[in-house]
Amino acid sequence: MRKFRFFASIPLLLALRAAPQDAAHANWPNIGASPGNSHYSTLQQINRSNVSRLKVAWTFQTNESGGLETTPIVVDGILYAYTPSQKVIALDAATGNLRWKFDAGVKATGPNRGITLWSGGRSGNDKRLLAGIANFLYALDPATGRPIPTFGHDGRIDLREGLGRDPQLQSIALTTPGVLYKDLIIVGGRTPETLPAPPGDIRAFDVHTGALRWSFHTIPHPGEPGYETWPPDAWKTAGSANNWAGMAVDAERGIVYVPTGSAVPDFYGVSRLGDNLYANTLLALDAATGKRLWHFQGVHHDLWDRDFPAAPILVSIKRGGKLVPAIAQTTKQGTLYLFDRTTGKSLFPIEERPALTSPTPGEIAAKTQPYPLQPEPFAPQAVTEDTLTQRTPEAHAWAVNRLREMRNDGQFVPLSVGKDTLVTPSFEGGAEWGGPALDPQTGILYINANNYASMGALAVHTGDSPGRATYLSQCSVCHGDHRQGSAPAFPSLLGITQRLTSAEITAAIHDGRGRMPAIPLQGKPLTELLTYLATPTDPPPTPEEQSATAPPAGSKTHDSAAQYTMTGYRRFNDPDGYPATATPWGTLNALDLVTGIYLWKIPLGQYPELAAQGLPDTGSENYGGPTVTAGGLLFIAATNFDHKIRAFDKTTGKLLWEATLPFAGNATPITYQVNGRQYLVIAAGGSSLNPRGAIGGVYVAFALPE
Repeated sequence: MRKFRFFASIPLLLALRAAPQDAAHANWPNIGASPGNSHYSTLQQINRSNVSRLKVAWTFQTNESGGLETTPIVVDGILYAYTPSQKVIALDAATGNLRWKFDAGVKATGPNRGITLWSGGRSGNDKRLLAGIANFLYALDPATGRPIPTFGHDGRIDLREGLGRDPQLQSIALTTPGVLYKDLIIVGGRTPETLPAPPGDIRAFDVHTGALRWSFHTIPHPGEPGYETWPPDAWKTAGSANNWAGMAVDAERGIVYVPTGSAVPDFYGVSRLGDNLYANTLLALDAATGKRLWHFQGVHHDLWDRDFPAAPILVSIKRGGKLVPAIAQTTKQGTLYLFDRTTGKSLFPIEERPALTSPTPGEIAAKTQPYPLQPEPFAPQAVTEDTLTQRTPEAHAWAVNRLREMRNDGQFVPLSVGKDTLVTPSFEGGAEWGGPALDPQTGILYINANNYASMGALAVHTGDSPGRATYLSQCSVCHGDHRQGSAPAFPSLLGITQRLTSAEITAAIHDGRGRMPAIPLQGKPLTELLTYLATPTDPPPTPEEQSATAPPAGSKTHDSAAQYTMTGYRRFNDPDGYPATATPWGTLNALDLVTGIYLWKIPLGQYPELAAQGLPDTGSENYGGPTVTAGGLLFIAATNFDHKIRAFDKTTGKLLWEATLPFAGNATPITYQVNGRQYLVIAAGGSSLNPRGAIGGVYVAFALPE
């Protein structure tokens, strides 16, 4: 019998009866505002003329550390969200008072970006919250927070089950909540970046019982279209090609739109030769059956971790005097695709261009890659000596010399052994998981972007020790091939056994931590890894490592004894830790989807210490998306270093208001109305990506003075 903990204050049933009069406009019922992810509100009590008067209305302190990326939902005056440790909370949306808290007793610290509320039945009063916690999907009573025992096993289903593999050896979690279609909850899941990893099946479960209703194989099984784009029987061992970024639903047409990520390993694809459908693909599936209707693959045989990073947005576009139902999808590459959502036909031209071959033994890169010709990219596609940092003469000179040492040949350049390749935009994007916002009245899409660059290389190794071999296969892609880490996102693991006990390291491996997913490593491999982590330094490079050189381009020779691993996610930063490319390092962009022309672009974010030195408009790394309103406003936090939430004039991009949060707001703000008063709420938790700031967990609400 599992034990759950509940924390209650005043009865929630009374609050449910006090619903706003115009719930359709007052609520924020989905993390994207609507099933089509518009991030749009018709509310306009807060508008251009008075937004400067916004003040803090309430705060809710979770009293937890670990960061927050949650977009709450609000229905009938109740706000539903998570704490950093993935406890589910219900707050009075007008006061921030806690109604109840659900603690599943499951260790979970990874990002959890939202929750789903289903309502139906003959009276419409049958309601349940569908909440992802670690590898479980719970159905909770919205009035009490208690699990609904008729759903799955005692109120939950284990997402590791039903994937055709040993559940105990799988790692999967809901980074982004599932979407609803009638009585179905449709989910993807977060999976590891290395093998072993589960397949990224898209699954639909009955909201009443938790029973599996359909499953779509993103790694096709024999006889399914796309099977020929993988090695034979890849479906048995290949992993990921998963949806972690969210989906969109066209309820009228009965279609669910699913963007997927890369297959694993991310950067060395010898075990998955072929184009790898349906990885890096926008899928249109029949929401009732899971049948594929159309698809578009954005990267063939991905070698750069170029996931589709955000849920798509449904939009209607005028073309030839007709209103075309369309779907917009952002990318890490800093480009945007726009398709007819019924046929999959692109509404702007796309060109398949010849791609570079891989110099790495055994690797066969895709022959072509797609390039959208319009709209223009919203993030830089190349770095030259003229587009390097001008922050100081010394930083510029350093960046010039470093750039000359790297391979810098544009987009889709396969990584090389022993030499860095420049990747721009960075591995983080371009666009990221917050997604854009759409003004349906004007057809303008608002996109925030990261504009810095990364470096990547492959290293050859033979696995000098069993523990090091495990480390290189499971850990090095983030923490580097010699445990050196890559600040700020990935800490060094050198000396980790002096900071953490073996039990604490094991818990982090099994439960995940921050951006690190859970890894089901057990037995001897786990013991050997712990032994390796306890060694003070790595052994000297083997003769094979020392003499490793890249063979001629196009070579298909492959030493089966050798393995290649990515040397770690690394930023192209100057010696002071700032991006080595020119500013702005983060932008907010307003794009007219009818014409494909940008109406304005502005820097987004600041480094406080650089602003104090007279460099205020640098822009910065940013995570979390914008929200746009009928009041003429665009709200966004997202920026890593200045802890600001801002309001811009959506027509001009002019800054109208800003406030400082207790932690960085790496989430998407929401707006709603309760008892005639409009509120703006943001989750402020900070980020492990920011070495300059603390991480915590606070929800902050703003409103006009009463």
